[in-house]
Amino acid sequence: MVTAVTNLGRSGLSDWLVQRVTALVLLAYTLFIVGVVFFGPQLGFAEWKALFTQTWVRIFSMAAILSIAANAWIVLWSLTTDYLTERLMGAKATPLRLLAQAFIAIVLFTYVVWGIQILWGNHG
Repeated sequence: MVTAVTNLGRSGLSDWLVQRVTALVLLAYTLFIVGVVFFGPQLGFAEWKALFTQTWVRIFSMAAILSIAANAWIVLWSLTTDYLTERLMGAKATPLRLLAQAFIAIVLFTYVVWGIQILWGNHG
C-alpha cells in the first residue's frame, strides 16, 4: 500500500486535505468568474483586461491554476498507481507507470509555467 502521493513522508490524509482545500479554491474561483460574467457589466476585451490587471485577480487566478495542478497530480497519480500498475498489468508495469507519471508531471509543470506567463507576462 502506498501511503502518499510523493512518498516523502506525507500521509494519505494530507493528500485528502490538499484535494479538499484545492476544491474550495476552485469553487470560489468558479463562483467569482460566473458572478463577473452574469452579474457584472457588459464585458469586452478592455474590461477583461482591466479586471485581470488587478493584482488580487492575478493572485486568485494563480491560486486556481495551482489548485488545478495539485488536484490533478493527486488524482492522476492515484489512477496510475492503482489501475495502471495493480489492476491492469501487475508489478511489471512499474516502468510504464513511472513514465506515465513523469509525462503527467511535465505536462502539469508546463501548464503552471504557461499560466504564470499568461497572468504575469507583459502584454502591452
